[in-house]
Amino acid sequence: MAWVISLRLRAQLYALMRTFFAERHVLEVETPVLSAAGNTDPNIQSFSTHFSGHADAGARERWLRTSPEFPLKRLLAAGVGDCYELGRVFRNGEAGGRHNPEFSMLEWYRVGWDHRRLMGEAIELVEAALAMVGRRGEVLIESYRQLFLDELGIDPLHAPIDELRAPLAEYNIGPDGLGRDDWLDLLITHRLQPAFPRDRITVIHDYPATQCALARIRPGEPPLAERFELYLGRYELANGYHELNDAAEQRARFERDNEVRHSRGLREIPIDERLLGALGAMPDCAGVALGVERLLMCLGGTDAIADVLAFPFNRA
Repeated sequence: MAWVISLRLRAQLYALMRTFFAERHVLEVETPVLSAAGNTDPNIQSFSTHFSGHADAGARERWLRTSPEFPLKRLLAAGVGDCYELGRVFRNGEAGGRHNPEFSMLEWYRVGWDHRRLMGEAIELVEAALAMVGRRGEVLIESYRQLFLDELGIDPLHAPIDELRAPLAEYNIGPDGLGRDDWLDLLITHRLQPAFPRDRITVIHDYPATQCALARIRPGEPPLAERFELYLGRYELANGYHELNDAAEQRARFERDNEVRHSRGLREIPIDERLLGALGAMPDCAGVALGVERLLMCLGGTDAIADVLAFPFNRA
């Protein structure tokens, strides 16, 4: 029965991950699923709930985590050292053939590392997972800019928007509300990503500064965000950063997120003040989050997330 095979594959993968990090002396930790603060990212929608107990317990509205990133960074600031968490996360509105509102994420942090060094470890983990099912993958590591130049003949850092839109003409995408970064994302999802070979691990690094998220920006002309994304075949598996630990800059980014949310008619999200209060003490580090179901889909040779879940959202 296919679903039993899928459950066993997940259990094998979890055991592999825990062994992988135990051998590298990376501590497994567990952090809260509910928080008084949420994720301000305008492209991610959070679930919220209300606590009915005594008011002294804290904020009544609580947010289900979209990743364990913020509490893990607070642990790093407190001196826990290299750590990881393997657990459930939640994103509202993301349901379909390849998405489930509740899914599993592996997130880990390495103190004293930058994003380039962490890329290597993320590749090693995916290679170990492939070996578990008797497969191997070639590896391509390329900068964001070079990938666009090689595959599309477009300089993503300088090309005008009309040049970015041209290769997407066949998709008849309406331009209303779409900015430069939206068109760049569409070029990846519609033109570049679908062509990635099935057995290739593709790592793209050093993104436009406007796509910095929670990564540091490296000064230069142009400045670049020190982040990477890892793909197996055409599936994005992991997103990593050389982590920003400047609380003032992080606050400004959260506030910009909420401004964008407001402009889109979305609710503004409470900023994580506890994270900001700890961020200045967080050591230089790099972190990465990996979608477990995406990896299981690749390992199992399926395009349906339901095939790697015990019970998908419509049957939960």
